[in-house]
Amino acid sequence: MGSHRRQAPSGFDRGVSAACAAVTVLSAALGGLSAAPAGATWHGGTRAEVDRLYQEAEKATEAYDKAGERAERLRRRVRDAQDRIARHQQRVNTLRDALGSVAGAQYRSGGVDPALALLLTGDPDDYLDKAATLDRIGAHQAVRLRQLRQELRRLAQERAGATRTLAELDRSRTAVAAHRRAVQRKLARARQLLNSLSPAERRAYHRATRFGRGGLSAGPGLPVDAAPASARAAVALTAVRSALGRPYVWGANGPSGFDCSGLMQWAYAQAGVHLPRTSQEQRLAGRRIPLSRIRPGDLVVYRSDASHIGMYAGRGRVIHAPYPGASVRYDPLHMMPVSSVTRI
Repeated sequence: MGSHRRQAPSGFDRGVSAACAAVTVLSAALGGLSAAPAGATWHGGTRAEVDRLYQEAEKATEAYDKAGERAERLRRRVRDAQDRIARHQQRVNTLRDALGSVAGAQYRSGGVDPALALLLTGDPDDYLDKAATLDRIGAHQAVRLRQLRQELRRLAQERAGATRTLAELDRSRTAVAAHRRAVQRKLARARQLLNSLSPAERRAYHRATRFGRGGLSAGPGLPVDAAPASARAAVALTAVRSALGRPYVWGANGPSGFDCSGLMQWAYAQAGVHLPRTSQEQRLAGRRIPLSRIRPGDLVVYRSDASHIGMYAGRGRVIHAPYPGASVRYDPLHMMPVSSVTRI
């Protein structure tokens, strides 16, 4: 589900922790954990419960990934605001120093009335030259004063904007923690159920997740030996094949571990293409094509909520990061309901 500076002042550090309040509604929608029905059998309730927990954990992971991506944008905004505030503050300090120097010189001159100064001077031409110079200094001082006021206003606006961003990051900290707890609870319950099974039953479950909804043939209407649709798709496909065998790690986008959208993001990054972090966003990152026109390198989006994604590898197979405890692997294209196909 998948992207991967100057230090901010301590006031900023307190807020920069992670993620986004906008996704909190999704975690609520995931609902609480229900235990397996009493007396459920492996072939009925237990398998369905494990499947449900993995699916809900995947949704929560998508929300966590989305929160993390937004948090990174907010961190960049805070760093940019910090830089702008520092520049504005420097200009304010410079203007204040300049105005202070002029004011000090005028104070030291005693502020002599110009008419009296003319009476006392022995050289009227020299006086007029000095008076013109003082007028220019006065006009320049007025300009600097206006600049100082403008800079002070800008500085206040930047600080107010940074305060709002930090408040948003503070709210986000609670949201991302909730997503993390939701994933961990559901995965812990799924592991508990799987560990309660006999070795033979666990093997049966893992076989069913791979082959229970289709074989490895291309299927009707699918090209068997089609080439990737573009050079970047070919590079991404080579990258995703190189990740075969690496573990599923929720919230990770490589290179040592991946969740499903993290794998897609990482693979296309090797081709110089930046994909969004979540499968819902990746679904919209390219051109939607009919399943009958699928080619290697295309993204295959699963379930109506687009909560899982893989890459078509040809011959009726996808490569994807399935779920915790499994590694990146080939599986049948129709291992679960296909929602859409996206060509990058």
